[in-house]
Amino acid sequence: MTTQFEPVIGLEIHVQLASKTKLFCACPNGVGEDTKPNTAICPVCAGHPGVMPVLTEGALSLAVRAGLSMNCVTNRRSTFSRKHYFYPDLPKGYQITQYDEPINGAGYIEITFGPKDNLQKKKIGIHHAHLEEDAAKSSHFADYSLVDYNRAGSPLLEIVSMPDMRSPDEAYAYLTEIKRLMRWVGASNCDMEKGELRVDVNVSLRPVGQEKFGTRAEIKNLNSFKAVKDALTYEINRQTEILNGGGQVKQETRLWDKEELVTKPMRSKEDALDYRYFPEPDLPPVVLAEEWLENVKKTMPELPASKEARFEKAGLSAYDAGVLTSSREISDYFEEVTKSGKVSLKTASNWIQTDLLGMLNAEKKEIQDSPIPAARLAELLEMAESGKINRKQAREVFDEIWKTGEAPAAVVEKRGMVQVSDEGQLEEWAKAAIAANPKAVADYQKGNKAAIGALVGGVMKMSKGKANPRIISQMLGKLLG
Repeated sequence: MTTQFEPVIGLEIHVQLASKTKLFCACPNGVGEDTKPNTAICPVCAGHPGVMPVLTEGALSLAVRAGLSMNCVTNRRSTFSRKHYFYPDLPKGYQITQYDEPINGAGYIEITFGPKDNLQKKKIGIHHAHLEEDAAKSSHFADYSLVDYNRAGSPLLEIVSMPDMRSPDEAYAYLTEIKRLMRWVGASNCDMEKGELRVDVNVSLRPVGQEKFGTRAEIKNLNSFKAVKDALTYEINRQTEILNGGGQVKQETRLWDKEELVTKPMRSKEDALDYRYFPEPDLPPVVLAEEWLENVKKTMPELPASKEARFEKAGLSAYDAGVLTSSREISDYFEEVTKSGKVSLKTASNWIQTDLLGMLNAEKKEIQDSPIPAARLAELLEMAESGKINRKQAREVFDEIWKTGEAPAAVVEKRGMVQVSDEGQLEEWAKAAIAANPKAVADYQKGNKAAIGALVGGVMKMSKGKANPRIISQMLGKLLG
């Protein structure tokens, strides 16, 4: 008889903060792969003897902003410690990190997951989020290894969740929300290809209904959301087979093999004692002044959950509101398009999601790189909403201004697209269509309201597409009684 198990999942996410300098020195932060190795370094981040670290305010401010976005308690007093381990990528032989007194205490985020027509929401607790310096980057080859210290000393925020997730889908949604929040408040760019967001996963199983946790395995350094989901799915199945086979899960650190799609043992899991933490003697406690903290809070933007709720209250679906707040740039674009009040929220939502984002995704561009600024799209949609052009024409204009950058009004005038709304001319066309389509008239008068479409089509043909179909439909209805 097999036992039904419930996964218990917690994530530790390292995000590289987007400060201009490293955590404890004035070296440039986030220099990237195009910078010559070992050139963005100084005696402090290279770990030379006798140097003194100095905490940079930019990194501290971004860490607090990140914590506020996750509803974390901002600790007015926090401290740094030394975490010891020996590896070539750690120049000092220890890492400066926060241990028992982090900058951000307990908090939570709300995730949305599930199919489009059955979205679910759930709160995931944040245990804490602490500051620490990054290690260097090692590159391993067949018979030698190289170390680039440009990344050493970069500011990291390690976000430690509570073990509140119960499926790979929830973990994926949690990651998505963390990335959205970090980018939203400008704390991190979260570019996983550049190593700006890295994930360690802790997962254990327990029989359904049992409160006590099982033995957990940690999966290190996952560098894509898909890898997190796939590694969790594999590890849950692996542990299920062990437990149902009468075995015991080992507490260990494992690595994800993206080629074989399996997790593999790396080492037995360290405890805090193995790192020999002790207070960092070269750094005093960080004590935040109330005025400084208030100034940071004043710079915080409206958060995505608030915007989502506002968009839903205005009439958008939960799904649409979620897409339009998937990034701060998309939400700002949407609000710019609709700010005049002349474009309905639903119309703007449909055009942005289907037409604009579709084109941007096809060309691998972000919305801030859109060839069509928000003001131009607003102008186009206002013309469509007012009846000057129809939906088909609007799409043609959209394609043209995407390529040329011209103003919508100029394209409409150049192509002679302005719809005829003169009632005398429209009535003349309507009567001609009625005379030319007796069967459609008879069908309509027998109760087949869809038959009016043939009459509208006749008018559009006569007008060469310039008649306003909405007005024509209303006029035909009146003429036919």
